[in-house]
Amino acid sequence: MGGEIHSELRWLGWARHSETGRTVVKVREIENPDFIEAIARGVDVLKAFGPGKPRMTLSEVAAASSLARPTARRILITFTELGYVRADDGGFTLTPRVLELGMAYIASSNIWELSQPHLQDLSERVGESCSIAQLDGSDIVYVARVAVPKLVAFSVSIGTRFPAVATSLGKVLLAALTADELDAVLATESRSVARAVWSPDRAEIDETLREVRERGWAMTDQQLAPSIRSVAAPVRGADGTVVAAVNVNTHAFETSLETLVDEYLPQLLRTATDIGEDWARWDSLPTKAIRP
Repeated sequence: MGGEIHSELRWLGWARHSETGRTVVKVREIENPDFIEAIARGVDVLKAFGPGKPRMTLSEVAAASSLARPTARRILITFTELGYVRADDGGFTLTPRVLELGMAYIASSNIWELSQPHLQDLSERVGESCSIAQLDGSDIVYVARVAVPKLVAFSVSIGTRFPAVATSLGKVLLAALTADELDAVLATESRSVARAVWSPDRAEIDETLREVRERGWAMTDQQLAPSIRSVAAPVRGADGTVVAAVNVNTHAFETSLETLVDEYLPQLLRTATDIGEDWARWDSLPTKAIRP
């Protein structure tokens, strides 16, 4: 491969050779000698199946994951044998078994088991949906939730992601970052399919996060989408660092800002403290005490 084409690929990820027409796969800028490219390619294939793409052909998977067709085919066959992918009539779909990969994270950190009683109690007291999220790039990802049936703009479940800056959960998590960490996060492109109503510039973001740090909690009023209003608080680990955020989510036409702050926020802050204390106690347990 010529140096010019190789240089282009390092920036564009993949390209088509101008003379041969051959698709050239992406080159990763990773210098760690222990990095396993085959595993990374497998993850790329699974991530190719996204919203609006429940079923894909081999060519579509290869294009979406920037892989050569033979490589994509071998990976799909491997996942089919393992039960994570189903092949039918020239197409491929993910199976529910893929959920095991995400649930392994939740099970290993014990987030749901420890948080669910607290979220359930808070939800019953305020009559609203309550969630816990963590930061992934520039998005929040929901890791625990107790929902109250209401007509809202977005459907939310464990694994749902939204742009962090437009959510109360995200503001809490972003406010806990160092300046360098915040710069890196904000430079990361969102992977959420949702497009937030609020599109702040950097000065607005910095001012908002400064206020969150001073108050110790965050609120959004229809910044993610019309009718969505929420308040969030940090969940801290044993060392005091913010490990997650918990919120109360309401419908703007049913719940006033005064109710959200004066009535719901105090209960939310207590719940965040209780969850953090439970996580700290769990982390302090010796391994032999938690293994069968």
